[in-house]
Amino acid sequence: MLKNGDKAPDFTLKDKNGNDVSLSDFRGKKVVLYFYSKDNTSGCTKQALAFAKLYDEFVKRNAEVIGVSKDSVASHLKFSEKQGLPFVLLSDPDLDAIRAYDVWQEKKMCGKTCMGVVRTTFVIDEQGVIETVMPKVKPDTNAAEILEKLS
Repeated sequence: MLKNGDKAPDFTLKDKNGNDVSLSDFRGKKVVLYFYSKDNTSGCTKQALAFAKLYDEFVKRNAEVIGVSKDSVASHLKFSEKQGLPFVLLSDPDLDAIRAYDVWQEKKMCGKTCMGVVRTTFVIDEQGVIETVMPKVKPDTNAAEILEKLS
């Protein structure tokens, strides 16, 4: 897993509208990069809504929120519209960023072992260096915890 002080791996992925978005596009701003498993699931929706509720506070602190999952561009568009999400959602079906950030890991669910995205949030500074790594975050409190770190 990446750690504080590591250079954040750059990537280019499609947003909900099919546009290319690179992490490097946000140099000069802090980036709250969070990885989640699936659009429209209970925990992922709670996490997205918590970030949406506090989004203006992130903007006031010169921080951009970016959510990444392996869902399709079309799925992200529907999820974003349905939930009224004001921030960037990126589609990573080939797991490029997900693997680069080492959040594709073995998980145990219902007694079975499978590979999946471990809910993890990274705060990346204005120069592209990882400032904070929060693995296995709780969807309800993650946004507030990150905002507190930015204060």
